[in-house]
Amino acid sequence: MTAHALRPATPADAAEVAALHLTIWRETYGELAPPEALEALDLPMRLRQWTGLLTRTDGTGATLALDDAGLAGFVTIGPAGYDQMGERGEVKHLYIAARARRSGLGTRLLSHGIEQLRAGGYPGAALVVVRQNAGARAFYTRMGGVETARFSDPGPLWRSENVMMTWAF
Repeated sequence: MTAHALRPATPADAAEVAALHLTIWRETYGELAPPEALEALDLPMRLRQWTGLLTRTDGTGATLALDDAGLAGFVTIGPAGYDQMGERGEVKHLYIAARARRSGLGTRLLSHGIEQLRAGGYPGAALVVVRQNAGARAFYTRMGGVETARFSDPGPLWRSENVMMTWAF
């Protein structure tokens, strides 16, 4: 099993994180998202998103996992982005490169993100996952998450059906 070093992301990491995010998002949602969403969520758009995210000062932060081959995954946490989350903090992203899946890295990064939210004073954690992403939903359930809401996210590009998973502290 490869050891993964964790470190906070910086604005200088935006291009590498955007590229991995794009690759994993397309692998995961390529058959679920409409073609126009897949086309619009390209590398320049992801780079703009990550450049903005990694320069925010509202308590949002990302942690990277690195191995000998480079970026293996990341978790991003911050204030809730959906009204349904209430006062909970949000796990905004959890992505693991294909080569690092089933290595325990997802468990480690999710646990790290939840612990950061707990340390930040939030009464709980929440995340949103596309309803059809059965593998992720099963993982979050194994990690102690509870499905507490379902809703449609109108999104600017794709109206996805989502499930909110929560953890109480």
